[in-house]
Amino acid sequence: MVKVSFNTALGQKDPKKEGEKGEALIPDEKDLEGAVRVRRQSRTWCWCMCLGLALMLAGVVVGGAYLYRYFLLQEGQVFICGVKYREDDFRINVGDIPTPAPYLHEIEETIRVLEQEEVELINVPVPEFAGSDPADIVHDFHRRLTAYLDLSLNKCYVIPLNTSVVMPPRDFMELLMNIKAGTYLPQSYLIHEQMIVTERIDNVDQLGYFIYSLCRGKETYKLQRRDAIIGMQKREALTCHKIRHFENKFVVETTICEP
Repeated sequence: MVKVSFNTALGQKDPKKEGEKGEALIPDEKDLEGAVRVRRQSRTWCWCMCLGLALMLAGVVVGGAYLYRYFLLQEGQVFICGVKYREDDFRINVGDIPTPAPYLHEIEETIRVLEQEEVELINVPVPEFAGSDPADIVHDFHRRLTAYLDLSLNKCYVIPLNTSVVMPPRDFMELLMNIKAGTYLPQSYLIHEQMIVTERIDNVDQLGYFIYSLCRGKETYKLQRRDAIIGMQKREALTCHKIRHFENKFVVETTICEP
């Protein structure tokens, strides 16, 4: 008789291996949570990157607009013009007899007119004659203000715009174009105006972009026309400085005095 027997090791399956096979087919819950977490982090990172790109693009747009405006305002159309003008003077003739004569002086300026912004920017270089200071001047028709920067003193002075003296930007531009073309050769005259320093201005950022750019970091004072100050005597001892300039068909000598 032949006895047939089976090896228990071959006849039975290892329950442990079946369990491992089942674990391979069905992912663990921890693995699912990890996958969801990675997916969420990926989405969050994607949104952050998109937001960062949007902010960078906005910064580029705003910065580009600012730079465009800055360089546009700085460039503009620049005129370098000279004007001859008369003032009361005495000339000695050959016979040594003093007779009044309309002696002609000349003044040159560098001018930039910004019609859209309603602003006139004037630079008066060091004059050939003594008694007048170089200056930078801003006439802001939008703010209705004029600012003088005396370059010899490095001080700024602000006063309400005098529209009876200062020609509006469009008319002033037309005058400059005519001077440049040679169709108008001005031989002007000199008028005088006297200003008195009244008080110091501590906050210039409320005076508009152009005057702020001119007076930033400098001592800045308010001015008032002398004839408008009640009780001011013409012979009072004052420390004065003069700026000769033109923004019309005549030359203006602006005298700024400190009491």
